[in-house]
Amino acid sequence: MIDELTSHGYNIGPGTLYPMLHAMENKGYLKSSTEREGRTVRRYYLATPKGHEALTVVRRYLAELKDEAGKIN
Repeated sequence: MIDELTSHGYNIGPGTLYPMLHAMENKGYLKSSTEREGRTVRRYYLATPKGHEALTVVRRYLAELKDEAGKIN
């Protein structure tokens, strides 16, 4: 996930990302599961219905912000 974010220009380290993911899970926006791959245990996150609703709201606010910023000369 960190590599994907970096490819989009976001420089977020594990000390920032994982606490954010845990907080979002605690608030009900994400649900996680773990899977063992050899000696490695990986945690996978999925958005819950509450997470999808929040994403819809955030996208609307970002679209409004983009429109307003475009009006500034």
